[in-house]
Amino acid sequence: MNTIVIQQAGGPEVLQMRQQPDPLPAAHEVLVRVHAAGINRPDVLMRQGKYAGADASGQVPGLEIAGTVVQCGAEATRWKPGDAVCALLPAGGYAELAVVDARHCLPVPPGLSMVEAAALPETVFTVWHNVFQRGALQPGELLLVHGGSSGIGTTAIQLARARGSRVAITAGDDAKCSACRELGADWAINYKTEDFEQVLNAEGVDVILDMIGGDYIAKNLRLLREDGRLVFVNAMQGGKGEFNALEVMRRRLSISGSMLRPRSADFKAALAAEVEQHVWPLVAAGKFRPVIYKTFPLAEAAAAHQLMESSAHIGKIVLEVGP
Repeated sequence: MNTIVIQQAGGPEVLQMRQQPDPLPAAHEVLVRVHAAGINRPDVLMRQGKYAGADASGQVPGLEIAGTVVQCGAEATRWKPGDAVCALLPAGGYAELAVVDARHCLPVPPGLSMVEAAALPETVFTVWHNVFQRGALQPGELLLVHGGSSGIGTTAIQLARARGSRVAITAGDDAKCSACRELGADWAINYKTEDFEQVLNAEGVDVILDMIGGDYIAKNLRLLREDGRLVFVNAMQGGKGEFNALEVMRRRLSISGSMLRPRSADFKAALAAEVEQHVWPLVAAGKFRPVIYKTFPLAEAAAAHQLMESSAHIGKIVLEVGP
C-alpha cells in the first residue's frame, strides 16, 4: 500500500510517499480502506519531532480517517466488510489502508461525504471532551474559543450553539471572523485589531477553550465569571503565564486541559460512545457539519502541511486517499 512517511524531523518536505506492506487487523481491530484522512495540528508537531517530545521518524502520521471496512478481527463484531466508517487513530491515517481499534470507529453519518466524515473524529472527540466533559458547558452559558476558524474552533461553535450556548471567538482576520459569525458565533473578535478582554469584560465568560496560551492565560482568567472553567488543548504561544492564584480561589475558577492522543484505548472507546450518542444526532439533524477548506491528494501531503502551518485556512484540510 502507499503511505506518507516522516523521513526525519523537519519541514513539510520530509513527508514522502513510501510503499509498505498491507497491515493485518488484530482480534479487536478492523482493517479500513482509507478514502480520506484529516489533517490536524498534532500531525505537524509530530512531523517536527515536537509532539510529546518524541521523534516520529519512519512513522505514518494521521489521527482520523474515513473509509470502508475490508476485514474484521474476531472480536470486532459490530462491523462487517463494506461498512462505511470514520475513525480515530493514534497515527497511521496517511495511508491507503489502516488498522483501527473497532471501538474507535463510528458510522459515517448519512448525507456526509467521506471527506466530510474524515474531518470529524479528532476535532469532535477533542471538543466533546474538553468543552462538554471537562468544561461542562451548559445551555445559556457563554463559551469563548480562541482560534475560532480552526477545525477545533468551527466544531466548537456549531456544537455549542446546537446545544443552546452562546459563543464568542477570536480569529486573525475579518474574513475568518465573518465565517465564524455565519456558523453562529455571537461575538467574533479580530485579535489583531481588538483586545478580546476589553470586548468581553463587561459580559464575562463561563468556559474558555484555549489553544494559544502565553499572554492569553492571564487575560482568560480575568474574563471568567465565578465558577468559570479554562480548558487548554494547545499552547501555540507557550505554556507559561502569570496569574493571581488568590483570584482563582476567590472566584472558584477551574483550570484544566488535555491531550487526546496519549489517552488509553478504553478512554477513547468510552468517548466514542458518548460522541455517537450526543453528537451524531446533531449531525443527522443538520445542526452540525464539518467545514472543509481544501482537499489534497495523498501524494501532496507536504502541500497540505504547508497550508496548515500558514493558518490561512478556515475549518479542515483533508487528504483524498481513495475513490
